[in-house]
Amino acid sequence: MSLVPLRKRILSREQLARRLAEHRRRGERIVFTNGCFDLIHPGHVLYLEAARALGDVLVVGLNSDASVRRLKGPSRPVCTQQERALVLAALRSVDYVVVFEEDTPLDLIREVGPDVLVKGGDWAPEDIVGREVVEARGGEVVTVPFVPGTSTTGIVERIRRGRGA
Repeated sequence: MSLVPLRKRILSREQLARRLAEHRRRGERIVFTNGCFDLIHPGHVLYLEAARALGDVLVVGLNSDASVRRLKGPSRPVCTQQERALVLAALRSVDYVVVFEEDTPLDLIREVGPDVLVKGGDWAPEDIVGREVVEARGGEVVTVPFVPGTSTTGIVERIRRGRGA
């Protein structure tokens, strides 16, 4: 199996800007979400499917390895940014993956200019980074219900304790 088609979905910020300009010319609705996506689990899959259903194109901003370490601690990420990006790009719900180095996706959200910004239901709307930017442009911010019991942290803890599912 060739990885070339998947890698064409993992873009630099400049490449993403060009692709999104094409989608906008066609009048397509751009959806953006972001996260660490360290160990992909069913909660991630359902969340990304729900986000994709809100528009025509789903862009996932992926925290870089350095960013994940700053946010989650020195033992994370479990998987490298290249591995995480490849797994995300393989999901049918995800159109594009772009890695960002910052601790928050605010600059990336400004660059993408999504019509819809999506976060999990564990986020209070007033705490969602980029909310004001998106709403000021006439876009909307949507929270997708959180799937209880599904988290990378929980999986890592089960592994550390030597317990399976």
